[in-house]
Amino acid sequence: MLLNVSSWWQSMELFHKIFWIIAILFSLLFLLQTVFSFADTDAGADGDADHAIDHDGGIGYQFFTVKNLIAFFTIFGWIGIASYNVGMSKIFTIGIAFAGGSLMILIMAFLFRNVGRLKHSGTLELNNAIDKIGNTYLIIPAKRNGLGKVHVKVQGALKELPAMTDDENDIATGRIIKVIDVVDDRILLVSKV
Repeated sequence: MLLNVSSWWQSMELFHKIFWIIAILFSLLFLLQTVFSFADTDAGADGDADHAIDHDGGIGYQFFTVKNLIAFFTIFGWIGIASYNVGMSKIFTIGIAFAGGSLMILIMAFLFRNVGRLKHSGTLELNNAIDKIGNTYLIIPAKRNGLGKVHVKVQGALKELPAMTDDENDIATGRIIKVIDVVDDRILLVSKV
């Protein structure tokens, strides 16, 4: 078996060997990169960094990175091998391999740019509660004379939020309410339905 691989390697010309070296080396690097990206990198980490990165939008997609370099040369190597094996000229093989590697980078740029748009901060925006229907959890005093609590479904989740009302009468527990506005960016203004 080893003799067959050795004789196969010796029978190739240098141009073909270069593509094989590039393909195997960068495929192994790609495999390692993939394994490490799924590995638990937070093991043993202490502290709470959420407050420092809440509003960090990042630097966006960078075209020239180690990951892109590895992806480019992985595709470059394998397409070069395939092109040369079907009998294409050396110049055409290099051109096709370069085009394939470049196309891979463009696909990655497109994917990362569009995946970045899918992120959601998870921050509760109380203005999204306006015009929603809910019910009182704790009695809400009339004419803004104090705070009560309501249950309202906001951003796909049921929330218990502080509320006040301009109604003439208190809104008792269990009554159906409608959110009219938001006061001081933290309190719902509600009315009995």
